Amino acid sequence: MPWFDAGVNLLDARFDAAEVIQNAKNADVQKLCVITTSPDEWDTAAKLYESYPESIVYTLGIHPHYAKDVSDVDLSRLETLVHKPGVVAIGECGLDFNRNFSPPEIQIKVFEAQLAIAKKQNKPVYLHERYAFEEQISSIKQVFDTANIRGLAHCFTGSAEQMNTYLNLGLYIGITGWLCDPKRGNDLRESIIHLPLDRLIFETDSPYLFPKNVRPRKRINEPSLLPNIAEVFAEITQQNISMLQQISYTNCNHVFEI
Repeated sequence: MPWFDAGVNLLDARFDAAEVIQNAKNADVQKLCVITTSPDEWDTAAKLYESYPESIVYTLGIHPHYAKDVSDVDLSRLETLVHKPGVVAIGECGLDFNRNFSPPEIQIKVFEAQLAIAKKQNKPVYLHERYAFEEQISSIKQVFDTANIRGLAHCFTGSAEQMNTYLNLGLYIGITGWLCDPKRGNDLRESIIHLPLDRLIFETDSPYLFPKNVRPRKRINEPSLLPNIAEVFAEITQQNISMLQQISYTNCNHVFEI
């Protein structure tokens, strides 16, 4: 069973896509989910998928940082594109009140619009959240009147209580290199002990969050380092890493309906 990296910012200017995909294959990371964050990236992601249909799938969405720049035309376009080949989720979408690059009220409006599209079109959501957990849950419940929303809590870093809230909504939990940082990742390290393995998904969020258990440290993270994240997870939870590899791959296929 190969690895599946459920979160790669492959459109980042620091990346050469062909090189990153090959490096990933060399590490047996055979499948990548490419994240989009704004309408400007959607066509580029589609073309990348056309070039590497066996290696990548991708999301379509609007990150909260860019919510202020989004028009109704963009949202209408999003709804028309969601069933194109290779599109597996709506996102990266959510709320980020850390720096408020977009005003909170606009973030909420654009987030709920994307949730509504996901619900109408029966697509998973790919969620981002920073310093806005309660508001995020409120928006989800506002749109999804049932207690079952399909998708991924991308790059989860929170408490066990927050994790259980996501789990109770039906979401999967994305584990990144944040886990490999003993200082910043303490809450996450405690949370994963209680994470049901049938909701576990590994992702790098590369080029960000370089795993700190890798030496020598580099500035740019890559999907090829995904096994190093699983290694730390295995150590903390006392699980077999080969089993975790298989479980995460299967979970990715399930949530993305591949």
